[in-house]
Amino acid sequence: MAHINPLKIQYPIVIRVTSLIGVTLVILNFLVFPRFLSTMEFEDVDQVIIENIDIPQTQQIDNTPPPARPSIPVPSDDEDIADDLTLDELDFDDFSNMDAPPPPPSGPRVVFIPYDDPPVAMSPIRPVYPEIAQEAGIEGVVVVQAFIDEKGRVKETLILKGVPNTGLDEAAMDAIRKTRFRPAKQRERPVAVWISIPVNFKLK
Repeated sequence: MAHINPLKIQYPIVIRVTSLIGVTLVILNFLVFPRFLSTMEFEDVDQVIIENIDIPQTQQIDNTPPPARPSIPVPSDDEDIADDLTLDELDFDDFSNMDAPPPPPSGPRVVFIPYDDPPVAMSPIRPVYPEIAQEAGIEGVVVVQAFIDEKGRVKETLILKGVPNTGLDEAAMDAIRKTRFRPAKQRERPVAVWISIPVNFKLK
């Protein structure tokens, strides 16, 4: 009778028992350790203090659209001025036809002529008081610039300071034109000069 090895008989039983023990350990491992980890996590979570922080609402900035890009002038083919035109080729005589300020009014040019003795009226200057000014009660002083020649005659008159639209200016010039003067003298020689003559209009 052959000798039977007891390990061969017990081998299937040992395999089954170890397999069963391994499976049981794995099941116990899943059942025990997740509970332990979860309790540890909950304990840690309970100790955390959560603070409520009020976050201010961000302001929305109204971004205005950028300004439109300036338009770039494009030269056209219809321009009258040639590209190679220089200043030497321009006709500056055409500028005389452009609008210019009006020339100063033409009138007697008052030129100062030096003299030693001024002209003197040979008779009082007596202007005629205009009736319109008398009725309106207008008074004033009219300063007349008069040109007196070498013979003492009044050649030209103009108003330096007057009372316009009253007739006083015209009456003063008429009175001075009718007056004869002794001419001005420069080194004992008579000379033609411009002088200013005030004429006072005053109602009595």
